[in-house]
Amino acid sequence: MKSRLLYILLFALGLNYSVSAQLNEYKYIIVPKKFGSFKSENQYQTSTLVKHFLSENGFTAVYDDALPADLAANRCLGLVADLLDASSMFSTKLHLTLKNCQNVEVFRTVEGKSKIKDFDSAYKEALERAFVSFSNMNYQYEPKKQDVVSQEKPVTISFKDDVKSLEEKPKEYVVEHKATLEEQTYKSVEPRPSTIQRPTNVSEPQTQLPSGVLYAQPIANGYQLVDSTPKIVLKLGETSMENVFLTEYAGNSAVVFKKDEKWVLEYSENGEKKMMELNIKF
Repeated sequence: MKSRLLYILLFALGLNYSVSAQLNEYKYIIVPKKFGSFKSENQYQTSTLVKHFLSENGFTAVYDDALPADLAANRCLGLVADLLDASSMFSTKLHLTLKNCQNVEVFRTVEGKSKIKDFDSAYKEALERAFVSFSNMNYQYEPKKQDVVSQEKPVTISFKDDVKSLEEKPKEYVVEHKATLEEQTYKSVEPRPSTIQRPTNVSEPQTQLPSGVLYAQPIANGYQLVDSTPKIVLKLGETSMENVFLTEYAGNSAVVFKKDEKWVLEYSENGEKKMMELNIKF
């Protein structure tokens, strides 16, 4: 009989040590503010009592709405507590279970019982009796090897893909054609001080153009009209519309366009729109 009792005692101690070693892998125990078996938050002070009894047994217990930063980042550092309520009309009965981040139960206490009629007192007594399962457990958190490595290894944050270097604006190039299409040169188009000077042979704005023929000479982005002198009398800027050019006449913006096979200058003078026919040879 004595040998049987000794065997049971040694078996219980060995089981308790095994469970303790398993729980040592977890840093926290998460206590819900409302257990699934109950209708309201902290009903019968169950959440408060569970957190208190866990802390008394050496565990770091935290509420599910106040997780530490490392636990919030890695829920597998903790176990989630739950109460399984099997109470009846005449007695209060419950188990406390602990589940890991895969929702696998890793620990269950013995059943805690109470026959006290007052619910608050009954659940407190039942929890005290259930927590006998933690007696002599000597819990002490022992991080897993991978957790130790991850804590000791410095975290390197790379902003390689997030920071865009400020580079010089890519140079733009235009093709300058020479005598043949095969021979081309490229010039870099970069901002530089303007070297454009007003031609000395351009007259001041006038209100009357020569009645003779005006000859169109190609220039950048358009044409220049010269008379027989030759003297530049107008400069035509190309537009997106065919046979429509922008120019200046009498100090104001004007338009030169082709109408009924004739070239017409349309301008404004003293707020009045006027038109003049031009004899242009392209």
